[in-house]
Amino acid sequence: MNIPKFVNAVVFAAHSLAEKEEEVNRLNVFPVPDGDTGTNMSLTMKSVEENLKALTTNASKDEVCRAITTGALMGARGNSGVITSQIWRGICEGIKKCDDESAAAVATIFDTAEEVAFSAVRKPVKGTILTVLSDVAQAARAARDANLALDKTLETLVDAAYESVKSTPDYLPVLKENNVVDAGGYGLAILMDGFAASLLGKGDALALSFDASQMSAPKVEIEQINDWDGSKYRYCNEFLVDSDELVIEDALNFLATMGDCELCVGATPKFKVHVHSNTPDKVLKYFLDRGQISEVHIHNMQLQSQDRAEKLASEQEEQNLCVVAVAAGEGNAEILKSLDVDVVVSGGQTMNPSTKDLYDAAMSVPAKSYLFLPNNSNIVMAAGAAANLIGNNAVVLPTKSVPEAFSALFQLDKDASASENYEAMKDVLGSIVLGEVTTAIKDSHDANGNEIKAGQVIGILDGEILSVGDDIKQVTLDLIGLKDVDDYDNCTLLYGIDFSEEDCDDLVEKIEDAYPSIEVDPHFGGQPLYPVVFSLE
Repeated sequence: MNIPKFVNAVVFAAHSLAEKEEEVNRLNVFPVPDGDTGTNMSLTMKSVEENLKALTTNASKDEVCRAITTGALMGARGNSGVITSQIWRGICEGIKKCDDESAAAVATIFDTAEEVAFSAVRKPVKGTILTVLSDVAQAARAARDANLALDKTLETLVDAAYESVKSTPDYLPVLKENNVVDAGGYGLAILMDGFAASLLGKGDALALSFDASQMSAPKVEIEQINDWDGSKYRYCNEFLVDSDELVIEDALNFLATMGDCELCVGATPKFKVHVHSNTPDKVLKYFLDRGQISEVHIHNMQLQSQDRAEKLASEQEEQNLCVVAVAAGEGNAEILKSLDVDVVVSGGQTMNPSTKDLYDAAMSVPAKSYLFLPNNSNIVMAAGAAANLIGNNAVVLPTKSVPEAFSALFQLDKDASASENYEAMKDVLGSIVLGEVTTAIKDSHDANGNEIKAGQVIGILDGEILSVGDDIKQVTLDLIGLKDVDDYDNCTLLYGIDFSEEDCDDLVEKIEDAYPSIEVDPHFGGQPLYPVVFSLE
């Protein structure tokens, strides 16, 4: 493989995505300021580019692959960024298996990318970035079987990526209803396009005729989130199996009884097995009874985590539990710290912190265990990646908002472990009503199809736009009125940096007058863009 040419192609792909960042963002059709897919994927690729630029000119294939996978993981932001990092990890693992530049090598690379990326997401959803990846991998296998030349193979893969993007609305009704394609899938197609164009020596992308910019309409529900927590098992088992009788489905069913992160891929007679388990002896026996095993690697993940903790303890005294939370606004940060959060990472709707941001925040406090409160659905996966880097003593409680974190933290026991606190807090998840008031950044529609004009005040209740108006206070009152107020005792109200204390006092008075059964607890949150965030409990 021509390593410098490959590096240039990765960098060109990153630049291609950066140029279309806003075009991808526009497909995030929920009309509020958020950590958009285009931005998150582009920042992930920027971290890759920075790692590659730090290499020497004669860097080896292994060094380049390490720079890409480390950069992608540590720079990953939001769900789309984390999944993108896993795709690049799989591509690099596939490259290590190949010595030539052929359609067969490309098929191997994308087979591996598909395998790695899907193993990172517990419940893959059809019509997303993973669907586009699968269709590209299928096209690569077809190119291999047809013995296509490398240049024709690359062009075929780009075509397959864009065709797959066009089909995403067929799988996700919310995309079809709003005349958009999946943003993450489109971002991956752009990366594929730029990568292939560079390898083929073309100055421009290959599919300039594809235009997603005309597709922009409001999304009425928050996108589905797939969290991924660290393994609860001690040993990471990985090995090869030679067998003429192994049945993959039966093997996977068995592995599922042994632990998690189970994987069995390949075809007779060559298979690769991976599982996290507490009983590696039973895992190995199952496959020894059905064939021969080789390249056995068993890592004690608990000891690896302990080694890391011991190194930190030599520099600073270790505490029992470190709680890391994400929040925007100094007021919210101060409240979280008053509830015994150790580190507050700045971030939220306007900017999603990266995996590295969250990992570094946790590592700044040596502790026996770590509990992450992401407080935003689009940060859950990055928190999961940070926890995975730390090891089995790190847990993510997938809180979707700061008010939800407040409720969870009332159950916090700093003398207990992260896992024990997770068990005590998990019932809080989804138990509060969350209201958010902001300004529409573009023309759109609410959950009932009513028109929204850019600049209007919109009220979001549990992820749906249900109130539209021109006055922040009235929209807030309207949102509260959509619930059966008699079912709730308390309203926690966080007012933002652009909402004055006088306005807050007036709003509290209006709420108490309109809904006398509710006790309002106002605080300065200081969050940008959202003048009012409230919860009902």
